Amino acid sequence: MKELNRNILIVSCVFPPEPVVSANLSYDIADSLSEKHNVTVLSPLPTRPYGIQINNLNAMKNEFRHITLDSFVCPQSKIIGRFKESWSFGRKTASYIKANYEKIDVIYANTWPLFAQYFLVRIAIKYNIPLVLHVQDIYPDSFVKKLPKILGEIVYQILLPIDKYILHKSSKIVGISPYMISHLSKSRNISISKFQLIRNWQNDSIFNTTFDVSKNSLFTFMYLGSISPSAGLDIIIKAFSKASLQDSVLRIVGSGSKKEDCINLAKELNCKNIIFEEALPEDVPMLQSQADVLLLPLLKGISKTASPSKMTAYFLSGKPIIACVENDSDTADCIQQAQCGFIIEPEDISSLIDGFRQACSLTHDERIQMGENAKRFAKSSLSRSINLNRITEIIEKQQ
Repeated sequence: MKELNRNILIVSCVFPPEPVVSANLSYDIADSLSEKHNVTVLSPLPTRPYGIQINNLNAMKNEFRHITLDSFVCPQSKIIGRFKESWSFGRKTASYIKANYEKIDVIYANTWPLFAQYFLVRIAIKYNIPLVLHVQDIYPDSFVKKLPKILGEIVYQILLPIDKYILHKSSKIVGISPYMISHLSKSRNISISKFQLIRNWQNDSIFNTTFDVSKNSLFTFMYLGSISPSAGLDIIIKAFSKASLQDSVLRIVGSGSKKEDCINLAKELNCKNIIFEEALPEDVPMLQSQADVLLLPLLKGISKTASPSKMTAYFLSGKPIIACVENDSDTADCIQQAQCGFIIEPEDISSLIDGFRQACSLTHDERIQMGENAKRFAKSSLSRSINLNRITEIIEKQQ
C-alpha cells in the first residue's frame, strides 16, 4: 500500500472526457501526483469544445478522486455567459474548499479567468493554502481585443486590478511561454522569480506510430482543432479560395462555435475543395499524418498573449506549418528556431495566398526535412515527460 504524503486539490475548468489540451494536462498532473499523494480534482460539467457530444462521464478509473461541480456552463463564445460560467465555477470551488480546507495542503489550478481565479485565490488566502496558478491566456488583455477600442479600454481598466490581485496573491505562477511571463511580470509589477515556464504538452507516445498513408494526388492543407472565433478560419478559407491551387484540398477538422459559419462561407465561395470533418482525440495523429502542411491561424494580437495548444501536436506530427501569427510571438519563435514552417502576418490574405503557393512549391525532401526539424524541437522542448515532471515538482514543493 502506497504512503500518501500530502493532500492536493486540483481545480480544472476542463477535464477528460473533454478532448482539449488543458483537460489532458490536468489529468496527467492528477494521475502523476496520485502515485504518492492524496489527490482530489474539481471540474465543471464537460462541455468543451462547443458542439461535441460527450458520453460515459464516469468511464475512467483513477487513483484520484474526481468531483464534478454543478456550476453554470456556457460552451458557446458569449461574453455574458462566459462571465457567468467563471463566476459560478469560482463560487462552487470556494464553497468546496470552505467545507474541506483542513484536508487540503496545496492547490493547483488551471481555471477560468478572471472570476473563478479570484474566488479561488481569496479562499486560499483565507485558509493559508499555497496556490499554484497555471495561466493559459492573459486576461483581460486578450479579451478586450475583441471589443470596440474605447469600450475595451474601459473594461481593461476595470478588470486589470482583479488580475493583478490574483497573480500577486498566488504562491507560484506557471506560464506557457516566455512572452507571456515577460508581459505579466512587467505589466503586473511582479518579480520574474515568481514565474515558472512550463510548455503545454501532448501525449508524445501516440505520435510515435508510423501510419500507412495512401497518398492521393491532392496536396493537403489541414487545420485540426477548435473552430473558434480566435482562429480566424474565415481568413484561411478566403485565401485558399483565391489562391486557386491546382490539385489541392483544405481539410478543416474539428468542432466549435464558428463551424457553421465556416461551412456557409465555403459554400458561398463555391469552393468545393474544402472539406469539413470531425475527429476523435485518438484519431489526431493519424489524421495529421495525412496532411502535407498543417495550418495554425490566429487573429491579430492573440499570439502575443497566448500559445496555441495545437502547436505541440503539430510539431509532434512532423509536418511543415503555416502559422498566421505575429513575428514577435512565442509561436513564431518556436517555428523559426525549429526551421519547420512559414510565418504569415495574421489576417493578411495576400501574404497567406503567397504562403499557400510557397508551401505547394516545396519539394518532397524539403517537406520531410521541415517535419524532422519539428519533431526534434518537440522532443527537446515540448515533451510530456520534461514538462510534467517540472510542474509536479513545483506543486510538491509548495509549503
